[in-house]
Amino acid sequence: MDAFKNLRIVDNFYQTSLFFPMPAVLVSTLSDDGQTNCGAYSLVQPYYVAGKDFYAMLLSCRNSSNTAQNLIKRKKCAINFFPDDRKYFKEAVRLGWPGDTTAEKMKDFNMTLVDGLRAENDPNGAYPKIVEESFQVLECTWVDALDNAQDDGPLPEGEDHYALPKYHDFNGITSPYGAHFILKVDNILMKEKYYHSIVNGVKGRDFPPCPVDYGYRDSKNFWYHKHRGMIAELLPVRKTTLASVRYAADRIDPTVQFTDDALEMIVNVPRIFLPTVLRGCVAWAKENSVQKITAAEMQTINDKRSKEKK
Repeated sequence: MDAFKNLRIVDNFYQTSLFFPMPAVLVSTLSDDGQTNCGAYSLVQPYYVAGKDFYAMLLSCRNSSNTAQNLIKRKKCAINFFPDDRKYFKEAVRLGWPGDTTAEKMKDFNMTLVDGLRAENDPNGAYPKIVEESFQVLECTWVDALDNAQDDGPLPEGEDHYALPKYHDFNGITSPYGAHFILKVDNILMKEKYYHSIVNGVKGRDFPPCPVDYGYRDSKNFWYHKHRGMIAELLPVRKTTLASVRYAADRIDPTVQFTDDALEMIVNVPRIFLPTVLRGCVAWAKENSVQKITAAEMQTINDKRSKEKK
């Protein structure tokens, strides 16, 4: 402990009291007049990643921002990951200045706005445009029913924050100044080069040039880290013994058996995930009236998983 000092925690602690690496993105929403508004954000991260009916991101922002107000009114947004280019990061810093109207912010916008996949599939719908220069875009919808946030109304005219008798815990207006939005991921749009790298296998040279906002800011500057290239580190190999996999498999369901050659195919599954994998195999076996899973059935199950991922 002698090597550390206890730093006082203050408002916006991730900017004032930490060096905290984060993504740099533009969140596009629809304003009252139908114009696309782009706001710069770093407080965005995956939220629901598995085991739910949908996948979701979490956005934290000021509740009086254009982004928050547009999401409350129209529910739709796009999270645009722009590439590492000084002119784009400079534009993101400009767009992050609070208080500007959409017209003021977007008048000299130096990137290109185009229709996304939702607009293409639903020409009569109203969706924010996406930033064409982005290497990937998440088209999202606010899940306002969570935390009973569906009744949140827009900010009263002339006010810059909310004075409510009660604030939500995790979705909607969560404090007099802040808001959190759980955003269902409708589409992941990716430039062709990076799409093919994920589908066919990613190498170090395949990663997009992604700027990293370094969190800390002072009264004069935002700071970010340029993309320098990726370094690969091999995952540890911790092969589970066949006996331990057999022990787990025999206790999943007595009506479905596994052969040794089938279990050999999952000995590299981390122990903590093994019950989930085995339960999935048993569910597949019952759906297909299979009482014994051999290597052939296990390969079929693996092929099914691979297709679902794609």
